[in-house]
Formats: sequence, C-alpha cells, structure tokens
Amino acid sequence: MNDTAGPILSVLDTVPVWYGVPAADSLHQLLELAPAVERLGYRRYWLAEHHNMPAFGTSTPPVLIGQLAAVTSTLRVGSGGVMLPNHTPLVVAEQFATLDVFHPDRIDLGVGRAPGGEPATARALRRTGDPAHAGSFGEQLVELVDYLTPSGEGERPAVAVSPPPQRPVPVWLLGTSESSASLAARLGLPYAFAHHLNPAGTAASVARYRAEFQPSERLAQPYVAVSSQVVAADTDEEAQWHAGPIRVAHVEGRINPLTLFRTPEQAARYSLTSAQQDYLEGHFAAQVVGGPETVRRRLAEFRAEVGFDELLAATPVFGLQARIRSFELLAEAAQPARDSSGLSPVSSASSS
Repeated sequence: MNDTAGPILSVLDTVPVWYGVPAADSLHQLLELAPAVERLGYRRYWLAEHHNMPAFGTSTPPVLIGQLAAVTSTLRVGSGGVMLPNHTPLVVAEQFATLDVFHPDRIDLGVGRAPGGEPATARALRRTGDPAHAGSFGEQLVELVDYLTPSGEGERPAVAVSPPPQRPVPVWLLGTSESSASLAARLGLPYAFAHHLNPAGTAASVARYRAEFQPSERLAQPYVAVSSQVVAADTDEEAQWHAGPIRVAHVEGRINPLTLFRTPEQAARYSLTSAQQDYLEGHFAAQVVGGPETVRRRLAEFRAEVGFDELLAATPVFGLQARIRSFELLAEAAQPARDSSGLSPVSSASSS
C-alpha cells in the first residue's frame, strides 16, 4: 500500500430491490448509475451473484456486466463475484473471455466460494461435492485461471476456451476469512475482502495476504480491495436516515431471506430489539456512514486500520439521485488523499 496516495474508489453492487418498486426498475437504474460513477472517476463497478434472494437483482453477473460495459467507456466492469462452485470453470471462462472480446482490458472476474443462496437454491443450481472444501475450490480456481491465460504460440490445450483469450483476463479472489487471504497470496492473485460482511476479520486477513503473497505472472505485488457499506449524505443525520434500510436488512434478512429492502420511511418504523440495536451499532461503527467530514475522517481511519489499496463502496441507498449523491460525496472525501493522476501507484494491479 502507498500511504501517500489515497485508495482507488470502486463500487460493489447487489442491485437492491425495494418494497413497492419492481425489480426491473432497479436493473434499469444501473444504466444510469454506472455512467454516473464513471464520470466521478471511479475505477471499477462490480456485481455480486445471488440466487433466490428477492432483495438482490444480481442473479446473472455476466449479463449485467455486458450491459454496463456497453454504456460506459473507461470503467472496469466485473463480478464481485461469481460464486465458482455454482458453475464449471470452463463455462465461467468462456463467458468472461467473450466479454473481454467486446470490451478489451475492461473486464474483471472476481471469484468467491460462497453459495450465493440457501441450501435449496444450491441444489437447484446442481452444485456437487462439498462447496466449502478448500482444496476442491482451489483446484477449480487454478483451472479457471489457466483457461483465462493465453496459450503459447502453437500450443492448444486439450480443452480450449472459445473464444481463446487474447490477454490474461484479470481474476480476483474474494473472501471473508484468513483462509481465502492465504489462497489468494499463494496463487499471486489480487484479493478482495468483504468487510461489509465480516468487519472483525478484515485487518487480520489483509495482513496475512500481504505477509504470504507470492509474486506471479499476473501480479508482481500484493493488491487489496476491501468492500464496505458506504452511505454519504450532506449531513450525518441524513446519512443515518438513508442507512436505515441497510440496518434493518441486516437483522430482518437473517429471519426471512425472502424479504425486500424497506424504504427509509418503512425502516424508521421498524421495531428493533435491544440486542439487534447493539449488534447494528457495532457492525456499522466499522462501516463508512455520515456527512462529508465524517466520511472523510472515517475513510482515513479505516485505511489506516486495515491498509487496503482500493475501496469497494457497497451503497444500497433508496432513490437513484440519493445514491449518486453518496458516490459523489465519497469521491470528494477521498480527493485530497489521491495523487495528481487519481490513479493507483500499483499499475499492474490497478489494471487488474
């Protein structure tokens, strides 16, 4: 991590679906949201894979990636991530090699090992074996990376990706634990940690990744992106209002995974137990929520605590303009810490 330059800013989107709003509306908003964050100087826009979870409109990241890449020109677009045990490595490789043909050097493939849904959904996806087995997942990941690495001149593997990759398609490993950090380090891949899911494990996992990193043909130095809930508004009070639906979703989703996101007005009327309130206070104290000065301070503290290179802002805020405003204020809060180019000093990873 270069301490003299601020973190690159990017977006992690689950495409939140709200009570009273058709899911199609959330998907169509992407076509306005991605160009808006591109104009604000964000580096990449990632979409997470979920299934049978009505609150999230990201069941098909490759389809959405193609749509967003078509309405942007410089933004890197990718998955945050594709849940590899749900798919065969060959199919994933062919999807992303195809995307790279139409949008060269702009496609990222972030890969995770979580199911992206509950057990019945996993069965419907025809998952086989033990998806939590680290060795099995590691083998799948190596196979996927090999598929997305161009063959040498005159070489043709026994099973070839179609279309054959013209350049190494960037592959990231996503995780929420030190075991995923260790695997990313051993394979020499860039690493993305889901701080918005497991804030208690972020610092240790990032430290382990950096300590164990082994340079590879794909990446010479360790590179870390960390996802956080980010809600920025013109005042602390307004930010807390916009964060209300996320807070409720954190507790309600554990009770009923088929629920939708509530609007801020609905969230304000939601009754929380004292235990739920205590949990939420602890969880959101580790996120980035507030007005401009609070966000600026929290962003600096967060990076000093963890030591990441890039921030993936997860911002499920109700209303397109409020969401764009949050990304705008985050970009302003990070601006003084950036270098004059606004780009990451780690050129090999920032193009990943």
